[in-house]
Amino acid sequence: MEEVYSDLISYEVELEEKNSALEEAQRFITSVLSSVSDILVVCDQRGAIQQVNLAFLRLTDIAEVDLLGQPVDDLLAEEVGPLSYWLEAGPGNDREVRFKLRDGGVSEPVALTCATLLDHRGLPAGMVLTGRPVGELRRAYEALKRAQAQLVQQEKMASLGRLIAGVAHELNNPISFIVGNVHVLSKYRERLETYLAAVHGGASAAEREAARGTLRIDAMMDDLPDLIEGTREGAQRVADIVKSLKRLSFSDAGAAQPVPLAELTRKAVQWAVKGRNSASTIVQEIPDDLEALGRAGQIHQVLVNLVENALDAVADLPTGRVEVRGQQTKAMAVIEVADNGSGIAEADLSKVFDPFFTTKPVGQGTGLGLWISYGIVRDHGGMLEAENRPGGGALFRMTLPRD
Repeated sequence: MEEVYSDLISYEVELEEKNSALEEAQRFITSVLSSVSDILVVCDQRGAIQQVNLAFLRLTDIAEVDLLGQPVDDLLAEEVGPLSYWLEAGPGNDREVRFKLRDGGVSEPVALTCATLLDHRGLPAGMVLTGRPVGELRRAYEALKRAQAQLVQQEKMASLGRLIAGVAHELNNPISFIVGNVHVLSKYRERLETYLAAVHGGASAAEREAARGTLRIDAMMDDLPDLIEGTREGAQRVADIVKSLKRLSFSDAGAAQPVPLAELTRKAVQWAVKGRNSASTIVQEIPDDLEALGRAGQIHQVLVNLVENALDAVADLPTGRVEVRGQQTKAMAVIEVADNGSGIAEADLSKVFDPFFTTKPVGQGTGLGLWISYGIVRDHGGMLEAENRPGGGALFRMTLPRD
């Protein structure tokens, strides 16, 4: 009897220890579930709620005792529809739902995921629903999109500023020429008025001849045709520049047209060089018949960006060199912009077209130029690639369809 009693005592102690361990495990699991920020709902095979965590209680503001045993369908907002069909179908993709709240309202959207609950034999025993409110994520995503749009706009404005600087420089020469010619024509007008006053004032033939020589009327008359022609050429140059700006509109409107890449590349190099004191050598080897299908303004924007980046890469070199070369196949036109700078770090090669990525100092680049250029070339059905040259320096290759 003493031995049996001793065994009973030993079993009781062991049972109490196991119960204590079980309670401790239960408290640990409950603590973990309460700490999880995602909501969790455990249902049986009929969709009745068996367990919920603290995040779900906070979301719905409903007491746990009022939730246990209730069909999960009863907690869903009416516009969502019954969830039982989804539960019966088993695990699937995320579904966005709204839960009813204690005050009669509905929760913010929740991205809900369904997983099968298995019993101790590994057989299906119900469903485990986990989810996370998407309201904050959406608000953060919208804020990010707005910030991104603002930065893209800033990059466009920076490109516009560079374009305006180039246009101002390009217009300065013909306008200065016109202003100079008009000033000379004004002087000639004064001399003609003086001579005509003498002629019509009854001056003698000798006085007229003297005035003609003093006022250099013959030289002035010989100079007038060239002066007028030069003024006309200057005005025509201004008109051509304005016409080019209209063709190089950055609007997305309109269908793709055949684009003469040789002419467009020359203009892009001019825009990129204007407004900067660069001693770098620029080599252009573009076949005159090189042509692609696209929008001239957008392709011009890409070319200006690539040439400007190349010039920035060699700005501090005494022998900086930028090469712009073109070639074509039956289906594609290719333009390469290369420099003899330090090249692109291997770790950065895969990131150069990422938005906001830049190796330039703070305040000198938004990291959006190449990203925008990549999107433009992609929308044209082409490719924009970056690599390092074997002899040193970076190379950007733009490939565009010809038809």
